[in-house]
Amino acid sequence: MTYRIMIEGTVQGVGFRPFIYQLASQFKLNGTVHNGVQGVEIIVSCSKEELEGFTQAITRRLPPLSSIDTLEVAQIESRDFSDFQILKSDNSGEKTARIPPDVSICSECEKELFDPSNRRYGYPFITCTHCGVRYSIIYDLPYDRVNTSMKFFKMCKACEEEYTNPLDRRYHAQPIGCWECGPTLKLIDNVGRVPLIPTNEIDKVVELLSEGKIIAVKGVGGYHLMCDATNEEAILKLRERKQRPAKPFAVMVKDMEMAREFGEINTLEEKLLTSRERPIVLLQSKGNHKGLPLQVAPNISRIGLFLPYAPLHLLILDKLQHPLVATSANVTDEPICTNLEDLEKLQGVYDYVLEHNRDIVNGCDDSVVMVVGEQEVILRRARGYAPVSIKLPFTLKEHVLAMGANQKSTIAIGFENQAILSPHIGDLDSIGSVEYYEKNIRTLERMYGFQADVIVHDKHPYYESTKVAILRQAQEPMTELVEVQHHYAHILSVMAEKQLAGKVFGVAFDGTGYGDDGNLWGGEFMVCDYEGYERVAHLNYFKLLGGDKAIKEPRRVALSVLFDLYGEETLALQTPTTKAFSEVELRTYFTAWQKGLNAPLSSSLGRLFDAVASLLDVCQVMSFEGESGILLEALYDDSIEGYYGFEYKEGKIDFLSMIETLLTESNASVAVSKFFHTLVEMIAVIYAPYDLPLVLSGGVFQNRVLLALVYERFPEAMISNAIPPNDGGIALGQVVSSYHFFNSDADTK
Repeated sequence: MTYRIMIEGTVQGVGFRPFIYQLASQFKLNGTVHNGVQGVEIIVSCSKEELEGFTQAITRRLPPLSSIDTLEVAQIESRDFSDFQILKSDNSGEKTARIPPDVSICSECEKELFDPSNRRYGYPFITCTHCGVRYSIIYDLPYDRVNTSMKFFKMCKACEEEYTNPLDRRYHAQPIGCWECGPTLKLIDNVGRVPLIPTNEIDKVVELLSEGKIIAVKGVGGYHLMCDATNEEAILKLRERKQRPAKPFAVMVKDMEMAREFGEINTLEEKLLTSRERPIVLLQSKGNHKGLPLQVAPNISRIGLFLPYAPLHLLILDKLQHPLVATSANVTDEPICTNLEDLEKLQGVYDYVLEHNRDIVNGCDDSVVMVVGEQEVILRRARGYAPVSIKLPFTLKEHVLAMGANQKSTIAIGFENQAILSPHIGDLDSIGSVEYYEKNIRTLERMYGFQADVIVHDKHPYYESTKVAILRQAQEPMTELVEVQHHYAHILSVMAEKQLAGKVFGVAFDGTGYGDDGNLWGGEFMVCDYEGYERVAHLNYFKLLGGDKAIKEPRRVALSVLFDLYGEETLALQTPTTKAFSEVELRTYFTAWQKGLNAPLSSSLGRLFDAVASLLDVCQVMSFEGESGILLEALYDDSIEGYYGFEYKEGKIDFLSMIETLLTESNASVAVSKFFHTLVEMIAVIYAPYDLPLVLSGGVFQNRVLLALVYERFPEAMISNAIPPNDGGIALGQVVSSYHFFNSDADTK
């Protein structure tokens, strides 16, 4: 009998067809296998018993980078085959195949890279079907060389023989190349793009790094700005040129031995560091960044380390034998640079560029993760992890385009029972970032042949993502436009990832989100299901003096809270907060507070963190988002117990008594530690009457101390693991929210 086996999942660009070819040979089966726009299709003629053994072997012996979502078998009209063949890809039909992400170099390629007898010895673009670039070079599905930026490189005879041999590790490895036919390096200066012509580009780069130079290195999904991480002068120069006074730099280390010199690393953290995704892992630093200048990550107790994932990185680190600062090459609030034209905006930052001639089609920043307890929490989902397909708890009858938020933006498309999330895009605070955002939308639409029936956006009327949504709907009037409350989308994203049915108790803590009453929410307690939500509690509102300026100046939030406590008497107080203003400023802001001039109301827990940081003189003005929370985290002392009092009445949390007591503390660590405990107690008090799953989301839960304390109190609490808890996960929640608006058009499983 003849059978068709349809397999969907990560089955393209991962050596799946040669795996099937070899498996069919072992089972002595005849038939065909080919890539289609939905996955891989296998046709075999065999007995029912042989079919069963064959399909079991497929699921048990998968290639390392592959995964199966569905495997469906159907008997078809009988056919005769004389052998087993790999056919050309089929481009017809609706596209649902998963786009393979970029992954790190595999152990076999790394071995060949450093083997003087291998023809690819020292070749900085070595790859095979088990490793290397994928998403960053793809134009379209299915994942074939002609649909990637490698189509511009004609294979030499030796590479072509490997590429066409189903028994070879490089069979249909789309980025295949070598010294003779593949991409090449070029070292150029930062002024006139004048090429340097050294005997060996990597040797020269290592020499320049050793001299304290800053090099823009073109990698997989964009450029890094690199310098020697042990060179204090080089780091200070990079900070000054990039106007990044305090935000921590990520550090690329040669291997685990070097990583252990700088960070405390547990088993799960080591697993993440050495995984094929090779994310930046936030670790407890060893003795204030032992061996590294303090300027790598000033005033904080954590350090972000990652291992080299591209052969080019391995070659540089092998010769330098020092860790590297490797930070994304981008203008503040703009996406990572992916070509020389973009990079010119940073001309005054770097000294030289290590360029290569393989085009980056899709920019993709480094992913960032941390471990809290036994939980892996993704803070930025990008290279190695994205794009990602999330199975939905129901089947959509509409094609849904979700626009995400304004900060840490991602977008998503939803169809059938899955949502495809883009990699991290960034903050939509500039023309360049919005253009890049729209490009990401077009990329997913093109790759999947996707046309939206419904566009879902955040409720905030001034988000750039909202503006783009409204403009698109005006251009495509047949589409339906739906707005979704920010914090509801946060909770829905976790519900979708965890496949939760029924009601949950959601805690959404973040910096800001537009509320149903027009105020800025962010300290929210909600009972949610897929049909809607009820806001059952929230922090008492306080005023953000100066509006958006308060987001970057904790002193403004703290001053507003002091006005709530003491009114005009605040003007005579001697506190770190009041000392951060002149007398004229204090009087002006008191008038603004009294009259509500440019002082929107907020219930944000993120802003409460800011207020506490200012009152304790930890941070008055932030140089990067979340700085106050990171600095408070560093002051936490787990030996200190107890919490401050607060009032909870009729769904409102009055935290002013906590602030009043906190002001009397002489020890900042005591105040900070009790503040964290108070937040957990707030959750406990409000959650107590509810017999529902506890779901956490929002950027504040990126705080390792707070999240660990909540887990300690509520071990069954859930936070997203596959997507970020910050606004990077909003798009998934927006896709899921369409159930509420199109209930009759969805089939619940």
